Amino acid sequence: MTTEEVLQDQPHRRVVRIGDTVRRPVHPWTPAVHALLRHLADAGFPAAPRVLGIDDEGREVLTYLPGESGPDGWGKVVGEAGLAAFARLLRDYHDAVAGFRPAADLTWCTGTTAIGDGEVICHGDFGPWNTVWRGERPVGILDWDYARPAARIHDVAYALEYVAPFRDDAECLRNLRHPVPPDRRRRLELFAEAYGLTSTAGLVDAVLDVQRSVREEVRRAAARGHQPQARWAAEGYLDELAARFAWSRTHRHLFEG
Repeated sequence: MTTEEVLQDQPHRRVVRIGDTVRRPVHPWTPAVHALLRHLADAGFPAAPRVLGIDDEGREVLTYLPGESGPDGWGKVVGEAGLAAFARLLRDYHDAVAGFRPAADLTWCTGTTAIGDGEVICHGDFGPWNTVWRGERPVGILDWDYARPAARIHDVAYALEYVAPFRDDAECLRNLRHPVPPDRRRRLELFAEAYGLTSTAGLVDAVLDVQRSVREEVRRAAARGHQPQARWAAEGYLDELAARFAWSRTHRHLFEG
């Protein structure tokens, strides 16, 4: 009898581990994500799971990436060394995916197909919870369902919202593992330097743009009845996203020189 270890058991999203594999629900964009992961395998990028196919229950089968992930990731990026390593992992991914040009008939979660000038396939959900760590080193990136064509700055800004972070002191101390209120400007500058940016100009505006676009994505998906966005909207998440955007706009001075 096959033993399944439940990794996630959220409504509409049951993820299990069987041996050295992970089984996840498929979506309309799964073929596009699989093409992306196969490109990364061919490019020798070690931090992404490998595609093993579809099982007899219709679930995608990926290799399991051992290490610490999920809630454990938050503590890993509090220190400056972990924050810099996190930024370098994102840069390594962007460099590995730079040459990927997916087939025109593949559709991503955003509904888009073609890659525009200056764009790559961004991860789309690059946060501490989706990073696998072994000790103090990030070695894997999980959950590629939100991959989409976009400029690299999309992933950079998305990550910065969570690791600078664009949150008030109370949340940093209560939920994000910070022992003291963070020096947000220093952390933004460190992330940018580790990623390879030569300037932090425009990064705060980029974070605001991503916060605005994420709220709109959730709103549209919820209106179409997609899960988990419909549940999020019913639980008041759109109001929470609006409040986060308002906080970031009001407190941008904490991030800028």
